[in-house]
Amino acid sequence: MKFPQLVPDKVCTAAVKVFRTDGLNRDGSKKQTVIFEGKCFHDEKASQKLTADKQLILLKGQALFNGDIAPDNPVIEGYAEISDTEYKIFASEKAKNPDGTVNFTRLELI
Repeated sequence: MKFPQLVPDKVCTAAVKVFRTDGLNRDGSKKQTVIFEGKCFHDEKASQKLTADKQLILLKGQALFNGDIAPDNPVIEGYAEISDTEYKIFASEKAKNPDGTVNFTRLELI
């Protein structure tokens, strides 16, 4: 059965690079790996979110991608560079179809 695309490619117009930071380089800086480079739907609507520690976080927006941008990682951590602006990734979500495939990926940005 074919499921509808909730984030179709025609609405993905913002150029984006998603980086994962893991480990350290020899000089002590964080190791950065590009896990996705392409287009996304970038929404700059600010919102607030309460963490488990009762701390209020101000989100600067979100990025939506068609499909799974990191199939080998269940959780995406690091930062995203959208239109020459760098955002830290606060949370990630992979919305799934009833058959278990990933329909779209959402990154909440700080």
